[in-house]
Amino acid sequence: MANYKFLLTYDGTKYYGWEHQPKVEETIQGKMESVLSRMLDEDVEVIGCGRTDAGVSARGYVCNAHLKTDEKPEVVRDYLNRYLPDNICVDSCVIASDRFHARYNAVGKTYRYTCYIGDTKPVFDRKFVYALDFKPDIEEMRKAAKYLTGEHDYASFCSNPKMKKSTVRKVDSIVIEKNGDYLTFTYHGSGFLQHMVRIMTGTLLEVGEGKREASSIPALIEAKERAKAGACAPANALCLIRVEY
Repeated sequence: MANYKFLLTYDGTKYYGWEHQPKVEETIQGKMESVLSRMLDEDVEVIGCGRTDAGVSARGYVCNAHLKTDEKPEVVRDYLNRYLPDNICVDSCVIASDRFHARYNAVGKTYRYTCYIGDTKPVFDRKFVYALDFKPDIEEMRKAAKYLTGEHDYASFCSNPKMKKSTVRKVDSIVIEKNGDYLTFTYHGSGFLQHMVRIMTGTLLEVGEGKREASSIPALIEAKERAKAGACAPANALCLIRVEY
């Protein structure tokens, strides 16, 4: 039994995220397992690098599966791409070590959130951007982002009130860039809490709109209260860019 490692690109806007959910068939994990199980004529478990929210897409999602087959990786890749929906692509498939685990071995992740700030409509990108009805103050958001980087207890930015594990995380960088009519927030860290990137984005956008001061961020972190942070930005504009091992 070999351990196959997959790199996926997917449009998640029509899916309920990566992970299986009760009575929900439209998940990325479900699609992967369904096709592999058909290929091998037995149940297959696919391990993902982490959850992605419903509606979130990925350009570099990593997963792995132990398969009872002698097929070459490129044969498995081609089979998956033949039978997976067109909004999911297996970019690569390789044999990993037996001990490789897509989730537990991950040491870093990069997410990108994209906003549209143009004066018209982003017709062809509309599924993957958050169209703003205001022009945010980018410099103020960058000031606020500096407070959000580092190692902190991010309980204020976690949407799970029943979180039993530690809410301490390390965010290495938050880069805010404007390119024409598009504004991107790129987050890199060792890991993120449920909805954390989207809540941080919503909070930064409130700073950009003048609804809160950049200097208020340290107190917000210290409060450890979700209700005091900003709104959770829409899922469709978030994309997992890369996972590091």
